[in-house]
Amino acid sequence: MALRTLSAKNAAVLDQELMTAGAFSIDQLMELAGLSVSQALYRLQPLSKGMRILVACGPGNNGGDGLVAARHLWHYGYQPTVYYPKQPKNELYQRLRKQLEDLKVPFTNDFPTALQSTDHIIDAIFGFSFSGEVREPFPSVIEALRDTKIPVLAVDAPSSWNIEEGPPSEGPGKGFMPDALISLTAPKPLVKWYTGRHFLGGRFLGKHMAEKYGLDVPNYEGLDQVVEVPVEGEGEKL
Repeated sequence: MALRTLSAKNAAVLDQELMTAGAFSIDQLMELAGLSVSQALYRLQPLSKGMRILVACGPGNNGGDGLVAARHLWHYGYQPTVYYPKQPKNELYQRLRKQLEDLKVPFTNDFPTALQSTDHIIDAIFGFSFSGEVREPFPSVIEALRDTKIPVLAVDAPSSWNIEEGPPSEGPGKGFMPDALISLTAPKPLVKWYTGRHFLGGRFLGKHMAEKYGLDVPNYEGLDQVVEVPVEGEGEKL
């Protein structure tokens, strides 16, 4: 049975409630999300299969999750490289970048070249709050993610997909189907069209909050921050 999904509107409301009634800070939620992403990557790409990870980060919270994941991956023994072309001046994101700089994690502005020397890619460009047109410099990046043979792990949503309606029928994201997707907190409606491996992460949702939003909390095993869940997508609209 497919897990119940969380709309973009309710995802934003839930995040806000977690930070008010739930007493989480945005730093905590981002840290737990990024940790989940790093563990999903570890399952997909053990160190023995290749250590080079390219993390493509957007300017919002999804990009922040990618920055946190890159830090954890460095500590696991990977060699992350971060593509982060639009960096907000917000203190949180500046601190996340500084943490990576202190570890000597390289940043690049040349995505095509970085793509030629990596073993796996994390797509942390756009998340559940994305809507509208894909703006520069991301159209060519998303096209490259679509066309590459290197495996891609998408964070919460394949970048350019509509959260409610799935993959776009035109534009740079048309035909983009990443190899794996990690949904954070809960799957979004777009999973109806998704056909790759699907993970759920964000092990911070209590039973009361899950029931309030009509969500399923799967059984995470032991110390795991992620759990692989069934995919029932049919791949429509590609």
